[in-house]
Amino acid sequence: MRLYGFNNLTKSLSFNIYDVCYAKTNRDQLEYIAYIDSQYSSDRLTNILYKLTDMIGAHVLNVSKQDYEPQGASVAFLISDKSIEREVAAAKAEEEKKNGGEPPELILGHLDKSHITVHTYPEFHPETSIATFRVDIDIETCGHISPLHTLDYLIGSFDSDIITMDYRVRGFTRDVKGRKLFLDHEMTSIQDYIDEATLDIYNAQDINVYQANMFHTRLMIKELDLSNYLFNTNAYDLTPEEREVILENLRKEMIEIYSGKNVFHK
Repeated sequence: MRLYGFNNLTKSLSFNIYDVCYAKTNRDQLEYIAYIDSQYSSDRLTNILYKLTDMIGAHVLNVSKQDYEPQGASVAFLISDKSIEREVAAAKAEEEKKNGGEPPELILGHLDKSHITVHTYPEFHPETSIATFRVDIDIETCGHISPLHTLDYLIGSFDSDIITMDYRVRGFTRDVKGRKLFLDHEMTSIQDYIDEATLDIYNAQDINVYQANMFHTRLMIKELDLSNYLFNTNAYDLTPEEREVILENLRKEMIEIYSGKNVFHK
């Protein structure tokens, strides 16, 4: 596809994961929050975003990160689809060509900037013995960069029980004949960019608005291994009845998060 000028399309991916855990006592819940804060500090999140930026072929221009009290962390990356050195060198070469081989007195380099942000939200309620951890990652790109190919890496970077993803392409660009292009790649579902082995683990649902280039996919894990959801509790110390109740409460919590509404809590 030959374009006229710069690719002006903006591609936005919102990636949200939820990790659900059973923490029996208030002390367990507080310790779970402390554990999550240590596991997903701003430093670790920064490393994840560096890898993600490299995967989409972008270059980091600026990094801002913060750990919050009593819990949570945020990281923001300002990115470009070209390195500063390459952009400046290209601008210099173009100016020298215009000036008949003479070096320019001033070089103005345009960088097509975008951003990546991540925020964490650990939470619990003292009456439920259920604690959750949410991660929101937003990738805003312009030009030819697309964030969809990072989905398997993002899913694998977190313990993901529920995942919601939104992808939207905004604006338009033009081909060499002046025809507007509102999408520069084929797109039917976000699921097309997720490995089949990963999809097998989850129940998946799409809600897409093709006319507006808006795509939404949500995933919820199919099978629950109770030992993976107990914090400071040994499954062998629980009676079969207790295990059944805990699994039921975990599943109810996931269904409500997946549905986006109170199903069991009126």
